Amino acid sequence: MRLLLGSLVAFVIAALAGLGATYFTISQSVAFGAMPIGSWTAWPKNGTPDADPYVRATIARTGQLPLALGDGVPFTAQTDDKGRALDGRCDVLLSGVTPAARFWTLTLYNRDGELVANSVNRYGFTSQEIVREADGSFRIVVAPRARPGNWLPTGGVTRYKLMMRFYDTAVGVSTRAGREVPMPAITTRSCR
Repeated sequence: MRLLLGSLVAFVIAALAGLGATYFTISQSVAFGAMPIGSWTAWPKNGTPDADPYVRATIARTGQLPLALGDGVPFTAQTDDKGRALDGRCDVLLSGVTPAARFWTLTLYNRDGELVANSVNRYGFTSQEIVREADGSFRIVVAPRARPGNWLPTGGVTRYKLMMRFYDTAVGVSTRAGREVPMPAITTRSCR
């Protein structure tokens, strides 16, 4: 009887630990096969038949369909280049160039993956509307207050994430190392 009771307790503990770890993994959108480039991270296999079981479970839970690898690759950033979390009360500068792509978008989301409400209803930029420097690079200021040039308002949220989606690009298909792909630098300039 004691052996049966001990086995039952061990089974319950193992089941709770396993289910809890699985729930945590799915709720935090953890995926394997990440491709980090600076502060940016992509998971190129998420939209393929090779996606891991956790990604499939996350897709089933959230209903958000990933881009297929042939269509494009999304990169997400939640920190600046020094590892500091992106804070909507700070001025953050994105600068540089992007990988070769037919089209790209940059969108600002809160931690829950929703668009951040702001007074000017501006939620992102596209490669067609961005104002560029003479050398083809660009500068985007992500800040709570209006700035000259390319400005993306944060609405003053405490934490946010940026997503750049590259359409019709070879990134993720043939890329093996981050130094092969130029991604915009992310620098926190000042906080209020």
